[in-house]
Amino acid sequence: MTTAHGSTPQGARARARIEVTAAIKDEARRQLAADGAAKLSLRAVARELGMVSSALYRYFPSRDDLLTALIIDAYNSVGGSAEAACDEFADAGPAHRWIAVCEAVRRWGLAHPHEYALIYGSPVPGYSAPDTTIPAAARVGEVLIGIVRDAHRGLGLAKTPLPGELRPEAERMAADFAPDLPPETMAALIATWAQLFGLVGFELFGQFHRVVEDRERFFRHAAGQLAQAVGLVFPQTGPAYAGE
Repeated sequence: MTTAHGSTPQGARARARIEVTAAIKDEARRQLAADGAAKLSLRAVARELGMVSSALYRYFPSRDDLLTALIIDAYNSVGGSAEAACDEFADAGPAHRWIAVCEAVRRWGLAHPHEYALIYGSPVPGYSAPDTTIPAAARVGEVLIGIVRDAHRGLGLAKTPLPGELRPEAERMAADFAPDLPPETMAALIATWAQLFGLVGFELFGQFHRVVEDRERFFRHAAGQLAQAVGLVFPQTGPAYAGE
């Protein structure tokens, strides 16, 4: 059976579900911005949307299910921004591509401060993220690993120091995440990944107030330092990154 417009009832229901799901998420993000993740309430979301709570539970059975959906969306959004920046500067050298990706992460954070806080800020009391968030959460890291891998296979990497007592842990991390990269490089990558989000978080959460004024230039310089820390060397062949 089809409607007058040629669509099936099942298709119309599917579109309606997508639209309602999007509306629920949008209202939840508004509440995140206003009150923080800890105060997110399915009843409050339903009330603002003019829905009864029992109807909303058909879309998200619990607050944690809604939080998980928002977290996955946020990780996918910042991951997509990182991937787009990497693709945009595909013809640039690895070090310049690294900076472009770092700046894309910063721009995303500045544009989505409450979603950034949700995924990189304080844990939400009583909530434990399920494994379903892992693929989305890994996207930025995978972009950075890919850039370093390209350099390793091409022009090579500068040697990064590694204390002997850290080698077993560095070898484990390399085996888990990038067996084709040296353990020294993998240890540096994990450290710079954390530092990248620390830099963005400091700016978003006010720790740079009256400390760093020209934050864009400061961040670009810091991203370049992180590139060197993982062994990416300036200058690289290919067109220079436009921000340099």
